[in-house]
Amino acid sequence: MTKVILTTGKKKTAIARAIIRPGNGKIRINKIPLEIFEPELCRWKVMEPVLLVGPEIINKIDINVDVRGGGIMGQTEAVRTALAKAILEWTDKSEIKRKFLEYDRTLLVSDARRKEPKKFGGRGARRRFQKSYR
Repeated sequence: MTKVILTTGKKKTAIARAIIRPGNGKIRINKIPLEIFEPELCRWKVMEPVLLVGPEIINKIDINVDVRGGGIMGQTEAVRTALAKAILEWTDKSEIKRKFLEYDRTLLVSDARRKEPKKFGGRGARRRFQKSYR
């Protein structure tokens, strides 16, 4: 039986699910290889946990990530968190966890912030309609 790990990452309304299994270093996001994932800024952001770990671990695993909801950067952050959690769970090394937390805490901790609900008397959560005396 092969070892398979499922992890999730969240940012705003974007949810990413990463499935990690033994393989030869293929990383796919919504069935698109990471090497051709667009836009380029998002590709580099997603590659951060991969670059921190190094090729000796990544070349032994395949990672498939399915991401839904939110915008492009929210999805990118969610994928990044799911990837980092999957790699950490696969290796189970405290030095990798320390390296991730030292680099950026959001690699392992999902962002819990949400949109504030709209209230009456204005266009949004905080904005009010303009007051007029004439």
